[in-house]
This record gives sequence, structure tokens and C-alpha cells, in this order.
Amino acid sequence: MVIFGKRIPMIFALVVWLILWEVIGRLEVVFLIPPLVDVVKALINLFVTQKFYEALSISVQAFATGLGLAVVIGIPLGILMGRVKFVDELLGMWVNIFVSAPLTAIVPALMVIVGFGQATVVVTVVLFSVWIIALDTRAGVKNINPSLLEMTRSFGARRIQVYTKVMFWAALPEILAGLRLGMIRGVRGVVVGQLLIAIMGIGELFELYSRNFLMDRFWALVIFIFLFAYIVSELVNRLEQRVEFYAGTR
Repeated sequence: MVIFGKRIPMIFALVVWLILWEVIGRLEVVFLIPPLVDVVKALINLFVTQKFYEALSISVQAFATGLGLAVVIGIPLGILMGRVKFVDELLGMWVNIFVSAPLTAIVPALMVIVGFGQATVVVTVVLFSVWIIALDTRAGVKNINPSLLEMTRSFGARRIQVYTKVMFWAALPEILAGLRLGMIRGVRGVVVGQLLIAIMGIGELFELYSRNFLMDRFWALVIFIFLFAYIVSELVNRLEQRVEFYAGTR
């Protein structure tokens, strides 16, 4: 970021917004926005409450289970779409629709199919994550150099070896990009599912704090969710950087 010809670190923009938040909170311009200092105190207090860890445990279980299913479904689906023209033509339009569609609108319909409880939240995470994983995997497979596949066949590689030892590794950068985006969407799926369908876990805390106008705790929970999504995204991003050489050598 450049201001008056001088390069300013990007963290400066964050500091400005935080100061603005504190000022708005102190002036009580908006009732729903408490001072930032109070939110930080509430965030610290959140980490010493047993109820928070119980809610976090429920949410993390739903997130991990749903994301695991999304990976198991999305990567093979993306590989098939990238390699089999019929599958790509049959499912490509629907995958693109679900990637861009407002899935929050159809989440309540899951109550009729799955019912209330943890299973519904897991299905919600899958719906939010699987499509972007499949789409990015498809893009990675489509970008594989055809000569690489011809070489594997000339050396007598079996079909399963081509898929597991060549295609997967050659498409790994795009697969990891899809996984990173799928994780971020999965975090949103957990919160949406627990708020709209099963009032449990982190969603239950959101409901409790908003209903009782405990806005400092509410915003503290929002900040925690943002930090959690950022951390899991950065972890996969670091892994992406480690395998970048595949993109250049495939």
C-alpha cells in the first residue's frame, strides 16, 4: 500500500480499522458495536469457559467429518470430470451451479431429509465444501501435460498407477487450492448449519449471545471464527507453497 509516495505496511490498514472500531464503540454510535477493548476482554474470557470448549468440540467434529467426506467425494469426482468427457458434460453444469449458488437458502430443507442434529451439520459442511474441491481438482487434471500420460503408458503403467502416481501428484497444486477454499467454505457451513438447523456448538453460542444482547461476546466469537478460518487456510497455503514445483515440472 502506497500513501503520498511512501510504502506503508498492509498492517497499517488493519490498525486504522481497529482504532475506528474502538472510537465508534466508545461514542456508542451503533448499539450493536461495543468498544474493541471490551471485545478483546470477552475473547480472552471465552478461552477460560468450559462451555466454549464443549461447543468448540462439537463444531470441530462436524467440520472435520464434513470436510473429510468432501475430500473423499470431491477429489475423485474432479478427477473423473477432468478425464471422462461424459462425466464432465453430465455434472459440470451442476457443480458450477452449486459453487456459485446461495446454499444457505437450501440448508433448511435438509431438516426434512436428514433431521435435526450433528448429521445435518455434517451434510451442510459437505455441501459447502465438496463442489469447489471437485472444480479445482478438475482444473488440475485438465492442465496435466498429455505427454506425461503418454510416457506412463509407454512404460506399461496400469490405469490405477496412472491415477494415483501421476495424475494426483501432477494436479496436487490445484487440489490443495480447492482444499483451502473448501476449508473456508466448510467453516461457514458449520456456523450456518448450527445456526439455522441444529442450535448446538458454536451456533448455540451465537444464538445465546445475540438473544441476550451480549454483543462483546458475540463479536469475540466472530473474531475467533475469522481467526480459525484464517489459520486453517494458511496451513494449507504453506503446504501449497511446498508442492509448487509440481506445477512447473508437470
